[in-house]
Amino acid sequence: MCVFVTAKERFHVHLRPADVYSEMLVDGGPVIELDDIGQKLESLEGWGNVRSDPDTSRVTAVEDFYRRRLLYQLTHAGDAAERALRTFDEALGRRGALQAVALADIELGLRELIALAADDHPDLGKLRNALNGLTARFTDLAENASAFMSSLQRSIDLQGASEEAFVAYKDKLVEYLERFIQDLVTVGASIAGLIKDIDGERIDHLLGMVASEEAADEAPDPDDPQAELARKNAHERWRNRWYGLTSWFVSADSRDSQAKLLRTRALAAIPALLDVVREVNDRRAGRSDRSADFLTLARWFALAPADGDRHRLWHSAFGLGSARHLTVDPDTLARWDADVATVGTPWSEAQPVMVSPQLRKTGSYERRGKPNQVTDRSEYKAMLAASAAEEAEQTARARQAVLTSGPVYLSQITELERPAFQLFLTLLGDALAARVPGQESAEVTVGDGSLRIRLQALPDAQIVEIPSTDGVLRGPDHIVEIVDAAADPARAGTESGAA
Repeated sequence: MCVFVTAKERFHVHLRPADVYSEMLVDGGPVIELDDIGQKLESLEGWGNVRSDPDTSRVTAVEDFYRRRLLYQLTHAGDAAERALRTFDEALGRRGALQAVALADIELGLRELIALAADDHPDLGKLRNALNGLTARFTDLAENASAFMSSLQRSIDLQGASEEAFVAYKDKLVEYLERFIQDLVTVGASIAGLIKDIDGERIDHLLGMVASEEAADEAPDPDDPQAELARKNAHERWRNRWYGLTSWFVSADSRDSQAKLLRTRALAAIPALLDVVREVNDRRAGRSDRSADFLTLARWFALAPADGDRHRLWHSAFGLGSARHLTVDPDTLARWDADVATVGTPWSEAQPVMVSPQLRKTGSYERRGKPNQVTDRSEYKAMLAASAAEEAEQTARARQAVLTSGPVYLSQITELERPAFQLFLTLLGDALAARVPGQESAEVTVGDGSLRIRLQALPDAQIVEIPSTDGVLRGPDHIVEIVDAAADPARAGTESGAA
């Protein structure tokens, strides 16, 4: 197909199979035999990419009419398909070659535009050429920058890449930084200064002049209702182009310029490049990262034939083994004497040697001085047991002291000891916190589930006092009931009914 497209560019209409064969011999591609070319041309004809016509130009005898001689011509569909594929390949494989000369052309175009803006009656032809030149150069620059950013993003992921690919990427990035970023910093600052020097109203007037000329070509009749609409649309297009050029080089309060973002993105590739250098050096030195080790270990686990093999692999991989001290005792020595392992005994069939962690860590050694005596801690254990028993007894007495024989008034509660009073305050606080606004009663169980308190507010309750060793508790009178949760018949009946 490339041969046919090239022939069309040379204004050649028809090609014979021999012409296609001769062109393919010099295009640098793989050599295809002449018979195979004929078959492929028939396939292209069946797909509609080319069409054939009888070749009668070389007929000299009647017998030649019976020979298959064809001329092939590219169809419109084949031409469109081939050009679409070329466009797709160019867009996909475009590496974004950012030319520094584009920046210089934009700077020269802006200086020419400033000179035209200073003239009260600028030449419309020069103004149109200057703006069109600026638009063309800036469009190429923006498209190349977009393509470069895309290729940079695709190339930055070099995990597992070969050293040749890394070197090529490194050379391209360094060349870009040396050739374009330096010019973008210097020339870009000059371009930004030129844009700021141009008066906004004056440039808008110049854009309107060019837009009016474009609208006149679209709607020549000034009385046509579409003429004004065409002028406004053209003026808005030129305004958008100028805004794009301005935002590309000049930063605003709420955003950075595209040139600054491009520099930042390109410079951010340097740390990524250094990371790849470390990875290449690690691979060259034979190192491996932990993720690769675990992936390899996972494959080994998947290939293990039995659970026993998986257990052995697990213990070998993570260094797990017996961690018992004093494993070599007289019975172990007697077993070794009875079953002596010869030199030819396989390692997997021999008896395991149990080594204590201390011996494995430090080796055989002999401590100096008198060995430490075993500390007798029975006295401390007895003290802890007595303290725990006393605390449990005190807690039981406090719980028994706060229990009520039924619903009682707070004013009926007598003086309580300190542990019982603290427990009573805890129960009372939990009940008051659990009462929902608008309700007069609340019921709550303590955290361990041993006690339950029911609290009922009274209308027009009087202030009551409950004495204790720590002071006097004052508050409105309530009806309170504190019961043992395990022996609460009301709760038990409710649970059995629910069951």
